[in-house]
Amino acid sequence: SITKVVTALVVLDEKPMAPGQSGPAIRFTKQMEGLYAKYAAQNGEVAPMPAGLKLTEHQAFQVMLMKSANNYAGALAIWAFGSLDAYERAAAKWLDEQGLDDTTIHEPTGLDPDNTSTATDLVELGQLALANPVVKDIVGTQDVTIPTVGAIENSNKLLGLDGVEGIKTGTLDEAGACLLFAATYERGGRQVTVVGVMLGGVDHDSLDNDVQRLLRSVADNFQVVTLTHQGQTFGTFSTPWQDEADAVTTKAAEVLVWGKTTVTAKATLERVTFGTKGERVGQVRFRISDHDPVTVPLALARTIDDPGVWWRWTNPFQGA
Repeated sequence: SITKVVTALVVLDEKPMAPGQSGPAIRFTKQMEGLYAKYAAQNGEVAPMPAGLKLTEHQAFQVMLMKSANNYAGALAIWAFGSLDAYERAAAKWLDEQGLDDTTIHEPTGLDPDNTSTATDLVELGQLALANPVVKDIVGTQDVTIPTVGAIENSNKLLGLDGVEGIKTGTLDEAGACLLFAATYERGGRQVTVVGVMLGGVDHDSLDNDVQRLLRSVADNFQVVTLTHQGQTFGTFSTPWQDEADAVTTKAAEVLVWGKTTVTAKATLERVTFGTKGERVGQVRFRISDHDPVTVPLALARTIDDPGVWWRWTNPFQGA
C-alpha cells in the first residue's frame, strides 16, 4: 500500500489541490462503486463508496492514505486519468521524472505484487511526500470522520510516538509488513526529520517495535559540531616593517551531524600589504563527512598601516 503515496502524488500532479483547501468535488460512479467488490475479493482494505456519493478530493485522499482503502485509490486514479491503464502510463512518466528508476507501478493500490521498489527509492519517495504539504498533512492526521465512510483512524499505529509523523503502511503476502516512516526531532536548537523504510516484516506489531528501536538509535546519534568560534585565528600577516595582524573568522559556525564525523579545514588568504581592521582577507572552508561544505570569511583582526615614506626611503630593498 506504499503504492498509494505514488498514487497521491501522481493524482495531485494532474488535479492540484492547494494546501488548506478541499479541492474539487468528486461524484463516485457505478464503475467506481464496483471497485469495492473487486478489491474486497482480493482481501484488500476497502471503504463504503456507493454510486452517487459526493466527497471532496481532500476527503477522498484521507480515506485512501489514512484508512488505506484500495477502492478509493482506484477511484481517484480513474477520476484523474479516465482509466486504470491511463493511470499506469501517468505513474510511469512521473516515476521517470523523479528519477525513481528502481520503482515499477502497474496499478494504484499496491495489491499487485508486480508493483515493486527498493528501500533507496522509497526513502526518496518519502521525501517527496513530505515536500507536498497536502500529503504531509494527511499522513500526519490521526483520525477523521468522512460522510458515509464514518470515523477512520490512521493505519500507522506509530503516528505520534517517538516523533513519528507519517508516512504509510503496507502489507502484502509477497512483501510482508512494510512501513515508510518519518520522524522529526529537535537537536541542537533545530528540527531534523528522519525518513526511512522497513520492509518484509513478519507482522506490523513486530515491525513497529523494530522501527521504534531503530528511530531511538538514530535520534541518539545526532550531535552538533562546532567548526569555529567568531574571532578564531586561521592565519597571520607579517610585514617587513614588523607589523602583524591575524586573519580571524567573522562569525561562528556549527553543523548538525549524525554519527562519526570527520572535519577538515583549509584556509585561503589573499595577498595583503596593508589594510583596515575587519577587511575581508580570505576564507576558511570546512569539509564535513556526509555534509555540504561550509565556508566562513576571514578578516583582519587589526589594521595594518602604511609604513610611510620614511620607512620606504630607509628600506629601499624591502617591498611594501
